[in-house]
Amino acid sequence: MTRLWKISLLASLLCSGCTIGPRYQRPVAQTPAALKGMAGNDQWKMATPSDGLLKGKWWEIFGDPELNRLEELVNVNNQNVKQAEAQFRQARALVLATHANYYPTIGSSPSISDSYVEKKASHSFALPATATWEPDLWGRVRLSVENAVSNAQVSAADLENIRLSQQALLATDYFLLAAQDMQLSLLSDTIGAYEKNLQLTINRHGGGVASRSDVTLAQTQLAGAKAQSTQMRIARAQDEHAIAMLTGQPPASLEIGATKIGGPPPPIPVAVPSQLLERRPDIAATERQVAAANANVGIAETAYYPTLTLSATPGFLATNLANLLTYASRYWSAGPSLSQTLFDFGRRGATLESAQAAYDATVAAYRQSVLSAFQEVEDDLSNLRYLAEEAVEEQEAVTASQEALSLEMDRYRAGTDSYLNVITTQIIALGDQQTAITILQQRMNAAVDLIKALGGGWDASTLPSGNALRSAALGDPKNTQNVARPAGK
Repeated sequence: MTRLWKISLLASLLCSGCTIGPRYQRPVAQTPAALKGMAGNDQWKMATPSDGLLKGKWWEIFGDPELNRLEELVNVNNQNVKQAEAQFRQARALVLATHANYYPTIGSSPSISDSYVEKKASHSFALPATATWEPDLWGRVRLSVENAVSNAQVSAADLENIRLSQQALLATDYFLLAAQDMQLSLLSDTIGAYEKNLQLTINRHGGGVASRSDVTLAQTQLAGAKAQSTQMRIARAQDEHAIAMLTGQPPASLEIGATKIGGPPPPIPVAVPSQLLERRPDIAATERQVAAANANVGIAETAYYPTLTLSATPGFLATNLANLLTYASRYWSAGPSLSQTLFDFGRRGATLESAQAAYDATVAAYRQSVLSAFQEVEDDLSNLRYLAEEAVEEQEAVTASQEALSLEMDRYRAGTDSYLNVITTQIIALGDQQTAITILQQRMNAAVDLIKALGGGWDASTLPSGNALRSAALGDPKNTQNVARPAGK
């Protein structure tokens, strides 16, 4: 028995370096040499060197204190972020649980038994300890740890992706609300002008210069503008409620004062295409899923190899409690056991084939996420480029319509033109001004979308390592610098 034990232990030590399973290499994804939308646009700049890239609080590039305040609340109070953070902590704890399989399981089962034979009672006291260990001969535990670490890194990247998505959604809603405030201000000025025009028309009608139809047209136009203003206030209230939800507050507790968009979007630093793969948390998540699937292939391969289990049971056994812990009461047993599946009628082969297919699927998903990322960046670059051109063209239309309205009002006052022409020109002028505000809002949204498509201020180097994950799960403060922290902490 002793000799067999030594042989088994020596075999486990010699085979502990055996490597089963494919070595992981990041899948190759096609990346363009340059971004097509970079040409001929002043809405962004190539970041050279990379220190010019956005880091951390990317929203501060817009220079809006109220937006900055609200974005900070997303990190603290957003419930989707909190849920993702809890899921990351769960995955981090699983790393520690899986890593524990490297070590033996030790236990004890004390017992007291009484027996009665031929009118004679006897007692037995036992204090055994059990130790069971399965040496990692073929890397099954190592591969399981790799899988758990990769899944925890997926969870960490998912957390940052959700955080970025919620931050971008808040910025989009905020600029929409600011645009609505600008529309309300425009409608307020327009309603004031319509009221003056109505009074002018009433006076002209009283003097016999204007017809009654001119008065009713002016009244209709004024009422329509007021109704449009009321509808805009409804939309603004709903957007304010959406911002409250994103910041984790009841709608009744958040009130955002009237605001406006300060100007066109600022230049946005853009990384070279190859760096995009490191700056998007969703791409990092899919790449880590590939690594986890690769480990699963190795785990499936280890099923073809035997399992060695080493067990030992030392303890004390006595018929008298006072003698239980004495040297004479000691006993022990130890020995190895080896198990191997001989015939499973293709079960292991099917499992391995399934793992390999799952790996291929995750590789395809990774490459698709890379293609989608470049599409999103190119879309946003194009949007910014053409919206900038449209803003210039629309401003020309606003200037022309304002001049046309001034001329129409002069002709109407002089009695050389009907009020219907005035109304038509006023509708055109108001529409052009509203369109100009909408284009400005769309430009801000495109800027936010571009920052999100570029990964915000995130970088793959912040993903926690296996050691950091285990240290954080154990509560070691010395090795948790790169571990995603709970929201608000």
